[in-house]
Amino acid sequence: MNFDSIDLIVFFGYLLGIMGFGIWISNRDKALNAQDYFLASKALPWWAVGGSLIASNISTEQILGMNGSGYVMGLAIGAYELMAALSLIVVAKFFLPVFMEKGIYSMPQFLEVRYNKSVRIGLAFFWVALFIFVNLTAVFYLGGLAIEGLTGIPMMYGIAALVIYSASFSIFGGLKAVVWTDVAQATVLLIGGLVAAYFVVSAVSDGDGFFAGLSMMYEKAPEKFDMILDKSNPSYSQLPGIAVLVGGLWIVNLYYWGLNQYIIQRALAAKSLQEAQKGVAFAAFLKLLMPLIAVIPGIAVFVLGGDIEKPDQAFPWVLSNYVPLGLKGLTFAALVAAIGSSVSSMVNSTSTIFTLDIYNTIFRKNVSETNLVTVGRISAAVALIIGAVVAPALSVLDQAFQYIQEFTGFLSPGVFVVFIFGLFWRRASANAAMAVVILSIPLSFLLKIFFPELPFIDRMALCFLLLSVTMIVVSLIDNTQKSEPEAAERKFKWLLFGSLLLITIPSGLKIIISDTEISNWFGYLILGLSAVVTYLLFVEKRKDDAKGIKIPDGLFKTELVFNLSAIGVMIVLAFIYALLW
Repeated sequence: MNFDSIDLIVFFGYLLGIMGFGIWISNRDKALNAQDYFLASKALPWWAVGGSLIASNISTEQILGMNGSGYVMGLAIGAYELMAALSLIVVAKFFLPVFMEKGIYSMPQFLEVRYNKSVRIGLAFFWVALFIFVNLTAVFYLGGLAIEGLTGIPMMYGIAALVIYSASFSIFGGLKAVVWTDVAQATVLLIGGLVAAYFVVSAVSDGDGFFAGLSMMYEKAPEKFDMILDKSNPSYSQLPGIAVLVGGLWIVNLYYWGLNQYIIQRALAAKSLQEAQKGVAFAAFLKLLMPLIAVIPGIAVFVLGGDIEKPDQAFPWVLSNYVPLGLKGLTFAALVAAIGSSVSSMVNSTSTIFTLDIYNTIFRKNVSETNLVTVGRISAAVALIIGAVVAPALSVLDQAFQYIQEFTGFLSPGVFVVFIFGLFWRRASANAAMAVVILSIPLSFLLKIFFPELPFIDRMALCFLLLSVTMIVVSLIDNTQKSEPEAAERKFKWLLFGSLLLITIPSGLKIIISDTEISNWFGYLILGLSAVVTYLLFVEKRKDDAKGIKIPDGLFKTELVFNLSAIGVMIVLAFIYALLW
């Protein structure tokens, strides 16, 4: 791709500006203790929380990977973005109050508060491996692929440049430098992404404008605008119909937005719970815009007959062919912004978990604050290097976004079970949590091996149910003394019951009415397991676990601004799905 001199000025000006700003923040507010380095001194305002959440989330896996999936699957892949908006509201309402009331730094730390040290350490190792070998490597690979496709620079050189760029401020500045550079990068990301979407969609209409282009895209490829795919669609196995709304996709989103360290860490660093909730609601509104940036350009490339070898090359093709000189630098800067913000966020969170939940818990207890910050910086550098070295191995993939979702799905059902029962069921025991952690990945792999035709979203719903049964049964065995539940816990049993219905019943019914005998068996199994879980939750009464969480009255009360924001998000979602069902 040819860059004009103004493009180069914009692009390199952006890079140098962000690096300089990050270094300035690092030197101005030097991290003196763990709270400074890992939680930005707990002083973030709502708009910084929201902007950083979006910048951390939107990376090459969305800009490149999801546009690639949009090229193949159409707008239906946008369900990940749209349902994330609703999931953010749930997280702000029910998860954040508990985490902040307990003074949590990291997600594994909560597991020790609620269960024991073994559960904390076990999941800490899982998370570090997941962040480095799945998330970080995928971002580096897609970033290197984009740089190679746009500039001709070999992938490894591009990855090396990304390492240097991200390391310049994230290693020494900690979360504070990451968040404040995230705010700037989120702004560039939104502007640059919308610019690219505008020009490629307008090109579909031969210059008649964006909305005319959207109309022509719908006329030429109406199947790409189906939000709910039927079984005849080749992409049904990745997006199995109604399950994207009421099935296993809830597990993906609630795990990612509520229990994922490199996302939730921003909210935990807010100056107050109310600021955190407003920031999360702000991020929810921004998520509603993401399909315009992360899906629509991919569909436009399909309509235009883009000359690409892999779907993940759709967005670079847009930059090369449709963004005019003078704006390519801005759009390319937006792509680098997406990469840099996500890499710095993942690296900071990886170092947080390694330092606080592994190093300080296993190897050296009660070390000085200065030592913790030093170890955090070293572990961040090591994570960057490992991710960069492993990244080229992902070149065999066709759609990297689906790779990330599926392999994260091996862990997320188990993590979700451990947290959701730990938060809202006071009888959940440490032994049960450890059993769920140990079984989660092997169970997912076995279902994938023996039933490969089962969509992975449905597989996650089934894993969630099987692991829920495991959690309940082992907990009831541990807590043999019976007792009556308190009124507050009854409310949360209904919350859990509603979650089970939302996640599993529709999936079970959908599978039952499918054409294969195996699918029928799975459908009946899902419904049967739902009945078992319901019985155990509502009928069996045992004493509370010693570390069961007692929810104070009024903990989930939210301000009017948040409530109105939540209603607004739901109205927009209802309109989109009603229009494009």
